[in-house]
Amino acid sequence: MNRVTIDLPELTEDLYNDVRLYLGEMHQAVASHSIEVAICARQLAKRFNDDQRAAEIGGLLHDISAVIPNERRVELAELLEINVLSEERKLPMIIHQKLSKYMAKELFRIKDESILSAIECHTTLKRDFYQLDMIVFLADKIKWDHSGEPPYLEELLTALDISLEKASLIYLDYLFNSEPAVIHPWAKEAQEKLRNITN
Repeated sequence: MNRVTIDLPELTEDLYNDVRLYLGEMHQAVASHSIEVAICARQLAKRFNDDQRAAEIGGLLHDISAVIPNERRVELAELLEINVLSEERKLPMIIHQKLSKYMAKELFRIKDESILSAIECHTTLKRDFYQLDMIVFLADKIKWDHSGEPPYLEELLTALDISLEKASLIYLDYLFNSEPAVIHPWAKEAQEKLRNITN
């Protein structure tokens, strides 16, 4: 097992610094992205009257499993008795959301189930989502970890003036219209529920 997945981080009162240190020099791009997502999530939580600190923590820890090599993720998830879907076996990157939830709980001692839920579905969303799930999900899409501006960003930001649900649907529609490598069932179920809500 990769050493960093079993070492407990040295936790302080500064979670921003803890995340930077834990991710280390090899993953500073992930740390920078996580900080941007945390700030964005906090702003969205304020805008939509949700728990700002919870949103911030979810943003900071959503990609903490970046320390696990992609080729080891399925194996590690099975060792940890995390349910692995066939779509996640085909595209192991997706299971990082479940691994991040585990690490947030076990290594960073996050006990708030709403934060853990938001971390667990930040890539795909899920059918039975909460508002905080959408906030962290959207913050991750607004502050995406690629170069340039997301092609869906303008439409997503406009949809935010209507609702979190509408903005979430904009991204999922974009995703499925982009011919993804796999159709994750959580994302498909979330899309169907959002269509029912927003129509």
